[in-house]
Parts: sequence; C-alpha cells; structure tokens
Amino acid sequence: MRVYLILMKQSVLLLSVVIALTMSALAQTPKELAESWDKHHIATKFPSDARHADLKIYVEKLRQLGVSVSEVGRSFEGREIYQMQFGKGPLKVFMWSQMHGDEPTATSTLVDMFAFFQQNRNLPWVKELEEKLTIRAVPMLNPDGAEVYKRYNAQNLDINRDARNLTSPEARLLKQLRDQWQPAIGFNLHNQRELTTVGNAPRQAAISLLVVYGDAEKTPSDGHSRNERIAATMVKALNEFIPGYIGRYGDEWTPTAFGDNFSAWGTPVILVETGALHGKDEKFLVKMNFVAYLTALRSIVTGSERQQDPNLYILLPENGSGSLVNYVFRGGGIVKSDGSVTFGDVSVITQRRRASYLQSNVISVVGNIGKVRGLEEYDASQFNIVQRLGQMQSGKAAEFYFFKKDRVIDWKTLDINVTKPDAVFSFGKWPVGSVQRK
Repeated sequence: MRVYLILMKQSVLLLSVVIALTMSALAQTPKELAESWDKHHIATKFPSDARHADLKIYVEKLRQLGVSVSEVGRSFEGREIYQMQFGKGPLKVFMWSQMHGDEPTATSTLVDMFAFFQQNRNLPWVKELEEKLTIRAVPMLNPDGAEVYKRYNAQNLDINRDARNLTSPEARLLKQLRDQWQPAIGFNLHNQRELTTVGNAPRQAAISLLVVYGDAEKTPSDGHSRNERIAATMVKALNEFIPGYIGRYGDEWTPTAFGDNFSAWGTPVILVETGALHGKDEKFLVKMNFVAYLTALRSIVTGSERQQDPNLYILLPENGSGSLVNYVFRGGGIVKSDGSVTFGDVSVITQRRRASYLQSNVISVVGNIGKVRGLEEYDASQFNIVQRLGQMQSGKAAEFYFFKKDRVIDWKTLDINVTKPDAVFSFGKWPVGSVQRK
C-alpha cells in the first residue's frame, strides 16, 4: 500500500510537471511574440510604401511556406484580391484589412501572422489553434486605393460606407465572403489619424479598439460580450509595450458601414484602428498589431478570454481630437504678408503620406493656439518667423525661415538670397540651423 501511495504521488507530480510545461508552452508571452516578429517577419517594406505588386511578392512567399492563399476576386481596375487561410477547426474567424487604401498597417501584420502560424505549427498553442479555429483573412481589400495611397477605391467610393448599396465590386466581394462562410468572429482592421488622442489628453492613441454593436440600440449579445473579453486580452498584452497609448474608438452606429453590418448579420466584429506613436516607425506598429492579433486568437483557443475582465477594454478612454498637433513654434515674431509683425504661436500638422515621400506640413493655426500641444515644440521667442512665400496663414505650407530678433530687416523688401536666415524649417527638418526644443 505504501509503495502504491508513493507511485501515486510520483504520478501526480509528473502529471503536474507535464501540465505546467504544457501551460507554459501555451502561454507564449507578448514579449516572446514581439521577439518572434523581430526575427521572422516577412513583410519587409514600410506598410505605407507597399503597393499591390509588393503584396503579390508577399503572397508568393506565403505560398512557398505552404500557406493556403487564393484569389477570391478583382478590384474595379482588375487587381487581384486574395484570401489567406490557416486552420481546420469549427470556429470561424474572418479578418480583413486596407479597405481604405491609405490605411496599410494591418496588411503587413496579416502577412506576418500567417507566416508565423505556418512556421510554428509545432508550438502546442498553434497546433491547438489549427485544430480549433479556421482563420481566413483578406489583406488589401482596396488594391486600387492602395496603389495611389488614397482612402477611396477607383470609383471614388468609400468601400466602408458601401455595405448596404454594394456599388463597388470590393464591397460585393466582402459581403459575399461573409455570407457564404458565416464566420463567428470578425476583425475589421484600419488606421486612424496620427493625431487621434487617448481621451482629451495630448497623447497619441497608438491603437484604438471597438467591439462593434449590431444595432443603434446597442443590444447586448453573447458574441458581443465574448468580443469585449477578447479585446481586453489585447489591451493587457499591449499594455506591456504602450501603456497609456491605447484608446477606445467611438461607437456611434453607422448603418452603411461594414463593421456595424457584419455584427448585425451575425458576425460580431472587433475594430482595430492603428494610429501613430511619435518616435516609433510604422514597423513598430505592425509588431504591436501582431502581438494584439495573436494574443486575441490564442485567448480564444486556450479559453483564457473567459476569465478576462472586460473592463480592461470597456474603461479605456474614448478617442479624442483637437488637442494635439505635430509641431508648435511658440512665442515667435510672426511676419505677415504686409510686413507687419505680431507675436504668438504657430501650430503645424503633417499630412498623411507614404514613408518614402518627403514630409508635407501645413500651417494649422497662427496666433493663440490655446491648450493645444505639439509632438515637437520649439521655443521661437528669440526669432521672427517668415513663411517661404510670405503667406503665414492656415492651410499654407509650413516652410519657414527664422531670423534672430536682433537683426534689423525690412520685411517688405526681404530677399532670402541676400538676407540669409539663421534657421530654416523645411519638410519637417532643419537643413539650416535650428531652434531650441522646449
């Protein structure tokens, strides 16, 4: 009997060790996911620089790895639209990206995610995912818009406002893919403005989440509650990297939008909106999305989402706007087109562009900018500021010459070729001199 008890204790101990090792393998940490992305991602271009031809290269790499990728339709201008698939399980998850052509982050992330799954099929949690889930994803739903880096498709339609009329081939395809397959969970993947803030604080919302209701009355459902818990797991993972820079997207009911209608049609949706984070590039945000998506999917597979407190998502500050600009030049002498000089601040906003393009900046406000803060702020109190063409007003190019205030200059006859500026701000850089950062 004593021998039997000893053997039983040893068996229990061995079983405990096996369970602990298995749970450890299943619980791949956000940090480990980020490190894996660092080592093995295959979407190498900055997302905003990637065109349809680059997606085709990524697709070929995925196929060489063994990922199932098929053409499922064509855009208005005839470009291929692809769908990737991983897994063979009963729970269906559908993801789509870049229905707005100038919102590219998630396209790169989806490519890297499917490459990860295929290359890590022996990981216990990935193996379990493959058995429990079937994941389908459409990267770059709007290849025509992506080609020219604009929001709309080639018909000048916003695909995300075409869920009811289905005027565009891209919208018809997206609805067809959902209706034929009937997925249980949807992920609608976008980019928001880089100056979107977390609440009213002048702090960028690097990523914002929204669990989308299926009606204007915000009727609760089991699927919606599950998605709130899944979103909370994403917040928890992202907090290890960007705490304080995660917001909740506004949940106004939009009857023509795809996210709202997917939820209404029976596929409750999680919206992910990627913004920006000053000092970090686009690839960093691809990595953050990678961590968030894999964390979400893993939580479904392991069942950990069932224990997650949804308040981690629900209590996120809602997105704000208007309190943040890219640059502020404070307290300078502002030279007007008539040669007069006033004193005040100049705020500047950067326009959305491809990463490889020169930065385009426009003047936002001249004078009193109130409580607005800049991602970069400069003390211009020792300078007079001249706009390159003498048009110091909102909407004009933020191309500035700075002259020290102790210089005597006739502003009406100013000749830049003769009267050299002490500093020049052009395309977001300082090719001549500089002004002190605040």
